[in-house]
Parts: sequence; C-alpha cells; structure tokens
Amino acid sequence: MTFTVAEQQITTVSQEPVKSLGRWYDSSMKDTRRGAETLELASESLLAINKCGLQGKFKIWCLQFMFIPKLLWPHLVHDICSTTVEAIEATNTRKWLGFLRMYCRKAKLKLPLKSILEEYKCGKARFLTMLEKSDDPVVKTVQPSLKSQRKWKVTEAVDEAKECLKLKEVIGQTQTDRRGLGSTKAKWWSKTEGKEKGT
Repeated sequence: MTFTVAEQQITTVSQEPVKSLGRWYDSSMKDTRRGAETLELASESLLAINKCGLQGKFKIWCLQFMFIPKLLWPHLVHDICSTTVEAIEATNTRKWLGFLRMYCRKAKLKLPLKSILEEYKCGKARFLTMLEKSDDPVVKTVQPSLKSQRKWKVTEAVDEAKECLKLKEVIGQTQTDRRGLGSTKAKWWSKTEGKEKGT
C-alpha cells in the first residue's frame, strides 16, 4: 500500500527514516543505531576541537559551550548511554588542561566544569518531571518509562530529590551564610504548582 499527497509518493519508515521533533524513527523502532551515530558525532566533534590551533583553555570553552549543548538533545530524545562519551570527554579534558591521569576515579576536589554525564542526568530527570506534570491527561495516564544507565535510575533519582525537598521543608529555613534569618525568602516545594515543581 502506498500513500500519495499532491501526486507525490510518501515513503514508508522501512524505506527511509522519518525525523520528528529531532528524533529519528526507522523500521527497527530502536535507538541502537542512534546511539552509534551519536557516539560517532561526539568522536568527530572532539577530534575537530583537538586538531584546531587553539590553546587548551579555549578548547575547554568549545567543549563546555558548543560540544555539550550539541549532545543534550540527542541524549534527551533517544535512549542513549552516555558513559562512552563521558570517558572520551574526560580523556580530552585532562590532555587539554595538561593534567596527569589520576589513580583515583573520584576526586574530592573537582574543577567547576560541566560534565556530559551530569547534563545527561539533569535532562532525563527534567524530562520525567515534565511528563508527570503534563497538562495532557493521556500522557499522565500512560506514564512512559525512560531508559537510563544501569547504575543510575532516573525514577529513583527524581523520587530521592523529592524526598530531599520534603525533608528540607520539615527542617525549615536555616542560616547558611552571614546574612541573618529571614533575609532571603524561602520557596517551599509543597507550595509550588504545575511546571514549577519540575524545576
């Protein structure tokens, strides 16, 4: 069966992938190929940044404000594991800054740089809360499941964040700096409504 619009034949998904809202759909209806394409794009982008004649600190700027934002949307709309891209990014970051490889995997003192993994987690958590607080009753009823990494579950992370906000509200406003109590207005999670709860 073929469909035509204005005497132009419309190709099926099995013949040619379809792109909708930045997400590609093919006959397999899986994101395995998208993950490989995103990894290839990340490798090519990092290689291009590495080969440019800029100093290391400017390469870090390109990584933070050009490379990472470019990968956020594919990681959001597709079920892609970002651990491989995270490893590639960490290797290049150390090389561009001139740091030696550390023996420990987790350091207590870290540079104030954005990480692909952290942005990936924030994006998934934001996406889940957006679906939960959607104005569409069908989306609320279905509650689609989001795939995440093996060691990190987006549903557990969002539930834990909600519990932390509730506990913070039970404890009440405390003094965190030299300014006295009442100098800043507290914004409690239970009193927020709609999309504001997701932020």
